[in-house]
Amino acid sequence: MPTVYITAPRDAADDLAKFLTDNELAACVNVVECDSFYRWEGAVYENDPESILFAKTTDERYPELKTELEAEHPADVPCIERFDEADVLDSYAGWVAEEVGQ
Repeated sequence: MPTVYITAPRDAADDLAKFLTDNELAACVNVVECDSFYRWEGAVYENDPESILFAKTTDERYPELKTELEAEHPADVPCIERFDEADVLDSYAGWVAEEVGQ
């Protein structure tokens, strides 16, 4: 069962989370506010207000989630990273599969 790590501008995070859950691409999305430091096109950005989204999905739904999220995301190069859990509670994995139509 993958968890997808996504960063987004704070003003877009709730809409992205709603998009993922409404379209059954994720069973659950946690949104956490953060301040990001990064380099972009030769400049350094500090304390950029962003949100981290953790989207819970399945192996089968991940490719569509990635494609749809990239199209929906406001960034030119969105951060979309897949983490694969080696150990997850069976009942939780079952719930995720049920909620994303698996």
